[in-house]
Amino acid sequence: MGLSVVGAGLPRTGTTSLTAALEQLTGERCYHMTELFPNVATHGPLLAKAMGGEVSTLDEVFADYGSAVDWPASLFWRELAEANPEALVVMSHRASADAWWKSVDRTVWYSMRHGTEMPEWDAFTDAMRAKAGLGDDWDDPDVAKAHYQALIDEVTATIEPERLLTWQPGDGWEPLCTALGVAVPDEPFPHRNTTAEYRSMSGWD
Repeated sequence: MGLSVVGAGLPRTGTTSLTAALEQLTGERCYHMTELFPNVATHGPLLAKAMGGEVSTLDEVFADYGSAVDWPASLFWRELAEANPEALVVMSHRASADAWWKSVDRTVWYSMRHGTEMPEWDAFTDAMRAKAGLGDDWDDPDVAKAHYQALIDEVTATIEPERLLTWQPGDGWEPLCTALGVAVPDEPFPHRNTTAEYRSMSGWD
């Protein structure tokens, strides 16, 4: 793999905005959950094997990408950081665990608790939660928020400070550009995929 940026943050920590920003700054594609959907026939089995311990399959999944953020990629932040020792690790987060829960409760978690009519996708979602370390109580707000904070603490304790960027969407371009050593674009930061946009796109509102 040749990733220059590894995302460690959970869904709903600005990962869609981060994807757009990284693609603009690096000129390379960024792997986000939205990349899995059109490639699920090939990437799904490879990612399932990786979640089962065969992490060598990640080489094929991310072969054409320069960065990777959001689930399922961020589930492998540790493995990807080790495989790409020069990569910047971005710990995306929200202003607080409560702010994150308010967003994820009405979007990703809403989707998971209602399920789909596709058993294979629901099983894949279960596997992602298991890889994340979320048990049967994943939908308990206190448990989810504790997991959110524990992940931030773990990444901060694991990744060397000189290659770690702790970032939230409100920080905009500057921290990313400084960490990557590139100029700040002369245009607004691409804030994407708000809760309202997510729910509208999913047909829930």
